[in-house]
Amino acid sequence: MLQHSVLRICHILLLAMCIFASEDFDWTKNKMGSFQYGTFPSGFSWGAGSSAYQTEGAWDKDGKGKSIWDVFSHKRGKIHLNDTGDSSCEGYYKIKDDIALMKDMNLNHYLFSISWPRILPSGIKNDYINEKGIEHYDNLINMLLENRMTPIVTLYHWDLPQVLEEKYGGWQNASMVNFFDDFANLCFERFGNRVKYWITFNNPWVRIVKVANSTILNAHAKVWHTYDAQWRNKQKGMVGISLSADWGEPVDISNQRDIEAAERYVQFYLGWFATPLFHGDYPQIMKDYIGRKSAQQGLSSSRLPTFNPHEKSYIRGTCDFLGISHFTTRYITQKNFPSNRGNSYFTDRDLAELVDPQWPDPGSEWLYSVPWGFRRLLSFVKTQYGDPIIYITGNGVSEKTICTELCDDWRMQYLRDYINEMLKAVKDGVNVKGYTAWSLLDKFEWDEGYSERFGLFYVDFDSKNKQRYPKASVQYYKRIISSNGFPNQREIESWKRKALETCTSSNQLLAADPLIRHMEMVTEIVVPTVCTLCILLSAVFLMFLLRARI
Repeated sequence: MLQHSVLRICHILLLAMCIFASEDFDWTKNKMGSFQYGTFPSGFSWGAGSSAYQTEGAWDKDGKGKSIWDVFSHKRGKIHLNDTGDSSCEGYYKIKDDIALMKDMNLNHYLFSISWPRILPSGIKNDYINEKGIEHYDNLINMLLENRMTPIVTLYHWDLPQVLEEKYGGWQNASMVNFFDDFANLCFERFGNRVKYWITFNNPWVRIVKVANSTILNAHAKVWHTYDAQWRNKQKGMVGISLSADWGEPVDISNQRDIEAAERYVQFYLGWFATPLFHGDYPQIMKDYIGRKSAQQGLSSSRLPTFNPHEKSYIRGTCDFLGISHFTTRYITQKNFPSNRGNSYFTDRDLAELVDPQWPDPGSEWLYSVPWGFRRLLSFVKTQYGDPIIYITGNGVSEKTICTELCDDWRMQYLRDYINEMLKAVKDGVNVKGYTAWSLLDKFEWDEGYSERFGLFYVDFDSKNKQRYPKASVQYYKRIISSNGFPNQREIESWKRKALETCTSSNQLLAADPLIRHMEMVTEIVVPTVCTLCILLSAVFLMFLLRARI
């Protein structure tokens, strides 16, 4: 007990030293330099990611309970083309195959999430533990380790057990803090001897931005303290969080109003969660703006909740590493929204988001390729939060197309440019320890169903076994991994050419797939039907012969 107290004090002192050592971010200097050759530090970890609901399928198999996404996606009109994640990539049944794909790419880690309702069907530990679900993740973790890949495990990637939503109202209810802690504690107990990197929440801003920030922060902190008190000394692991963070760049870096608007954009986005975890309270700029608008609306107190001194102390310092999920950037300028225009998160910020029409936008309507924003964001994180350990928990680009083109040169360009900006940030002194390409496979993309594809591997969702086909970006990313960066110009220029050569054969396989599916149909439907008819005709003929003899 004494040893644990000493370790906790040392952790707090180290955190305080990092905070006081932090420096101000310089908004007026945007170094949009040329491509930089070089490699990452030894031990840098390269990986790919996924999430349970998006890839596993098997939504009602082996004792799994319903999640809120199982229910929501089954409501007609909610998802593009009424798609669901019922089968998705069938990843639940294809662990061995998918790990073989990862091993061939020489990945160092695989980031995935555990489905809460798969191991606790009602969401409550004391009700029932589904051992079949435990066995599934045991097999996945063990197989990763056997193939020398580190599992990085997310505890919550948006698939809340439906029972908790119906009985308690989900994350709006403070009871969720203890339910989530029980779930996390079970995961630590069953998997923690092999899992050393835990992520409590993936991008909570995206799905619960309007309702439950303080509950999420308290739930994260409780899980961190549970691990710290009960498991850290035995298991030697780390607990962090993954936060989504687009970068906001001032339209005019010499205009103070634009600079202030850009800072609000980032603080309302990233800082809303990160600042309490590192400093114990919401960003001052959020408190000022929301407090003033609340008063103008005649409210007696701010719409932004307040933390009491105990909560501030309890939440501050509960992040062993910070996961950053980053995809794009916006230009930001000042725009005033009168208080009578409503009380939304978006109007509270008093800003406008702009895009450069020349920015590439190959897929999702919100995703523009703006590589230099990545370096700016990472520099901001370093200066704001005391140089934390950072893992990139998601970075990638989609295509929104019905074609089956596997030569994804735009994705190779995106990976090249974004990873190079990350390299520049590392050379600047930002403490990035690993990078996760998003995502390993094409998968269910929430409201967009299967109309957008982020995967390095193309998944044929119409085929019975959800066949995977490597896109050209697989070979390109594999070469970045094997070189641990970008060694020299001559070598890098050959990567894209070689990757495009390999995708040609993959395209031929994919083109043949409809014929294969046709043969599957013949085998599974036509042949059995013909056989059945033959049996019936034989029976009729036999009866005819018997009657003739009589």
